Amino acid sequence: MKRKILITNDDGIAFDGLLRLVNVVKEYGEVWIVAPDGERSASSHCINLHDPIDIYPYDYSVDSINLIDSMNGVKAFSCSGTPADCVRVGSLAVMPEKPDIVFSGINKGYNAGTDIQYSGTCGAAFEASFQGIQAIAVSEGFGGQHIVTDTFLKEIIDQVIDRKLEFGQIWNINFPNCSLEECKGILWDRKVSRGLFYKDSYKVIQELDNGGKRYFVDGRRVEESEEGSDLRAIFDGYISVGVANNVS
Repeated sequence: MKRKILITNDDGIAFDGLLRLVNVVKEYGEVWIVAPDGERSASSHCINLHDPIDIYPYDYSVDSINLIDSMNGVKAFSCSGTPADCVRVGSLAVMPEKPDIVFSGINKGYNAGTDIQYSGTCGAAFEASFQGIQAIAVSEGFGGQHIVTDTFLKEIIDQVIDRKLEFGQIWNINFPNCSLEECKGILWDRKVSRGLFYKDSYKVIQELDNGGKRYFVDGRRVEESEEGSDLRAIFDGYISVGVANNVS
């Protein structure tokens, strides 16, 4: 039976990473897109309960986006809500029945270690798992090198798409930002690191009236992590594939 696939992200419905993901996964089944109408990075698993959610059919041809080979048969909708909202309203209202699998990504920036808890990409995937739907989150480095992702993504999806997980678990895939020659391969069964990709501090950027201060986050990249972890794999130039768990 043909799979029913829902795709979302946290970078927005017009982001090229989502379209590259569609290009790969459309051969696995019937594709529906329900994605935010703008960027929702770091929205975690937030959902709207008191505000309405607006859904509109989305026409990619209006933006003259040519990153996708063919949109034939792909049904796309923009959503005013969060990535988790996209999964909820997409699977419970927009699609005629629940999808068999949800893909979230391809995210601009890694989602590994403790950053997973803040990620809108992973938040959407966890929402799918909470709805009883298989979920795969896909992320890559910020640097703009897509060759490793585009070369290995299908091979990895082939391996995990039918490997069912427990409630509250997702497949989490991270691709290093490097050339094919620099990529050392795929590391499977990576555990979620307890470390950080960025160590944050806050700096004052403006003195406000009445003694107030305006702060802005200032992140410093960290490249230390445990052996066998997702962050260690990325730092060492490997593709990281593992299971992330949002239920204790």
